[in-house]
Amino acid sequence: MSKFVIRRLFFAIIVVLFGSFVVYAVIRALPSSYVETIARQRAQLPGSKSYAEWLAQLNTLFRLDTDVFTGYFGWLTDAVRGNFGDSWMYNMPVTEKFRNVIWYSVALNIITFVLQTIIAIPLGITAARKQYSRTDYTITFVALMGISLPTFFLATVLKYVFSMQLGWFDLYGIVGRFYDQLTPMGKILDMARHLILPTITLTMLSVGGLMRFTRTNMLEVLNSDYIRTARAKGLAENKVIYRHAFRNTLIPLVSYMSYLIPSMFSGSMITETLYQIPGIGYIAFDAMKMGDIPFTMFYSVFIIILTQVSLLLADIMYAVVDPRVRVN
Repeated sequence: MSKFVIRRLFFAIIVVLFGSFVVYAVIRALPSSYVETIARQRAQLPGSKSYAEWLAQLNTLFRLDTDVFTGYFGWLTDAVRGNFGDSWMYNMPVTEKFRNVIWYSVALNIITFVLQTIIAIPLGITAARKQYSRTDYTITFVALMGISLPTFFLATVLKYVFSMQLGWFDLYGIVGRFYDQLTPMGKILDMARHLILPTITLTMLSVGGLMRFTRTNMLEVLNSDYIRTARAKGLAENKVIYRHAFRNTLIPLVSYMSYLIPSMFSGSMITETLYQIPGIGYIAFDAMKMGDIPFTMFYSVFIIILTQVSLLLADIMYAVVDPRVRVN
């Protein structure tokens, strides 16, 4: 097992290096740059240097005056040391800005992941047990609705109903108007209240895929010979379903769920932007719009590393849920 983990770690490092280089090369190939905007703004100040002088100085500072390979290895050398540079948009170290905003995204995505698992897997099993029944059709319809609805449409509907019509929640933001006057517990509850609509949005959009995946794999297992044998021996239906059938659906479920965490952190960018939750997605979106190369590079590498860690954990979980993997 240790040799396998070492091989996977080595492979993950190669993927991260290659992925980060591709992102860096694509950013370098963009037709416009935030550096040019900065140089133009500073050149307009009274008594300032010319636009060309500012542009040359900033290009040298951010290694944009070199070729793509030299610039990438210069960035990589600093990144390995934990120095990802200063954000051009937020005027502070990238890692410091990341520490300030990541916890909003972590809370939002962990709550969504737990709710999605609690809702989707039992409903998927129920739909498989009652195939072609009204229950199955209802669950399938709800799942397809969740998969098909655009994020901006669902968020707009929820804000219109619960914020504008009922007045239960604020339209935007992570804290209320009187946040500074609240007690410590009141501040926590106020932030939790502002996360309700974004959490509902992400859960409704993501639960359908996991539900359909669970149903499909459960149906395949329920039609297996050993399930018919277990039923023929007189085992209770719940034991057949949850002790024998469900355990054999865990491997494909682990494989599917290994992609959920990185996909939620990248996919929550739209939700955080719509609700103006200052998480890593919303902040990264603004940074990308403004051509903030240091922060964009850091966010892209963060998603790549998160994906590789999730895949590694999934490979380890295979051995936990299936003894045959440990033997092999």
